[in-house]
Amino acid sequence: MTKRAAEHGKSCIIIGAGPGIGEALALAFADEGYDIALVARNIAKFTEFLLEISKRGRRARAFSADGGDDAAVREAIAKAQHELGPCEVLIYNAASGMRSKPTQLKTPALIDEFRVNVVGALVAAQCVADGMKSRRRGTILFTGGSFAYEPAAEYSSLSLGKAALRNLTFSLAQELGAFDVHVATVTVYGFVQRGTHFDPQRIAHSFVQLHHQPKGHFDVEKVYK
Repeated sequence: MTKRAAEHGKSCIIIGAGPGIGEALALAFADEGYDIALVARNIAKFTEFLLEISKRGRRARAFSADGGDDAAVREAIAKAQHELGPCEVLIYNAASGMRSKPTQLKTPALIDEFRVNVVGALVAAQCVADGMKSRRRGTILFTGGSFAYEPAAEYSSLSLGKAALRNLTFSLAQELGAFDVHVATVTVYGFVQRGTHFDPQRIAHSFVQLHHQPKGHFDVEKVYK
């Protein structure tokens, strides 16, 4: 076991940690020396995956929460920090996107998806912001999408959500950057698929690159295409 693997105390919390980008992020940041908290609606599926992380010399825990449930998100983050230590890296990867054109989009559905796509990201950031500000370090990363630039009529709700999430990223970066906290988004400009340029592991590497940017050279967005 390496010295890095023997050290504990650095935690990475991933909200919306499912197959694909979420799990790739968990492995990538475990390899960077972070203990991993996975937050998702269904955590029973993580049994074997948690063991895979532990084999890399990191602690790993799973916590149940829906990104659209403010109280559940706050509780999951509080539990994660209690068990794994202060959050050094927060990644919000949760998204909800049903097919619906603007003229067919129902208001309740739009509000429900907006809570997952945007409000959950804000709530999560609020949960870790004070600690990061006091330590004058930390990284908050969001999984963005091309719909922020090129909205699709068939996915009008998700298009609105990704545009708002990008806006949130920039406003948070303005506020928290003054405290040396790095806030950024990886805008994924394509369909995630293993074995392609849009392989989750390749995309996860972009998150790691943003995290490692030195103070004074923080990018707010990396467009992955």
